[in-house]
Amino acid sequence: MRLNDRQQQLLVMLERSGEVKVAALKETFGVTEMTIRRDLEKLELAGYVKRTFGGAIPASKDVAIGERTGVMTEEKQAIGRAAAALVRENDSIFIDGGTTTLYVARHLKPGMNVTVVTNALNIAMELLEKRIATVVTGGMALEATSTLVGPGTVEAIGKMAFDRVFLGATGLTAKHGFSNSNMHEAEIKRMAIAKASEVNVVIDHTKFGAKELFSFADIADVHRIIASRLPDGELQTACQESGTALLIADKMFESNKFIDTGIENQ
Repeated sequence: MRLNDRQQQLLVMLERSGEVKVAALKETFGVTEMTIRRDLEKLELAGYVKRTFGGAIPASKDVAIGERTGVMTEEKQAIGRAAAALVRENDSIFIDGGTTTLYVARHLKPGMNVTVVTNALNIAMELLEKRIATVVTGGMALEATSTLVGPGTVEAIGKMAFDRVFLGATGLTAKHGFSNSNMHEAEIKRMAIAKASEVNVVIDHTKFGAKELFSFADIADVHRIIASRLPDGELQTACQESGTALLIADKMFESNKFIDTGIENQ
């Protein structure tokens, strides 16, 4: 598919920043919002981008975790800090693979009296350095994501019971729920949810409105979404109607805001 100069420049901007917004692009290029939206639609059809609410992110599937770690870093730091604050002494928790869940592990207190089960090799290394009891599930290793997957992984998780689980997601929509681009990882997330007393999904705002092929949970299956900003419109309404809490992490002031059916400050 042939791209014009503006569309090529847009891809360069996206590569540099990890995210672009329609409002900013309209001003940058001096064109209408509709023109930018058509550009993004064309780029999405070509497989270059994935449209989100008000903008777009790169469309690559199973991007190497080293490449993803630098995207939305401040936001993910805040989300990880807020999620880690929910963990209590003597908890048994599960943390799956992903860059946002990695920050959950990084913000657990060193030496904390908890047991963490994970299928992510990089998360296991973080926890060992913190002297936190860690159980690695085993399974087939995926090089791109540093995760362990397969029937053995699912079977191991199925024999456990968790006080809380912390899962990542590649997309979230009102209709499709939480989704992931990898079918093996989606299967692991489903099993972890089935074995958990409390289900938490950590997600940065670029995933709002995005949809991947493999849905692993409806919104109502999750107790809490931890993000750095509220979803808009239909998605926020769907969360409220499902009874799913929204914990909004403030990356500037290291404070959290808890939104359930109403709004409450923590």
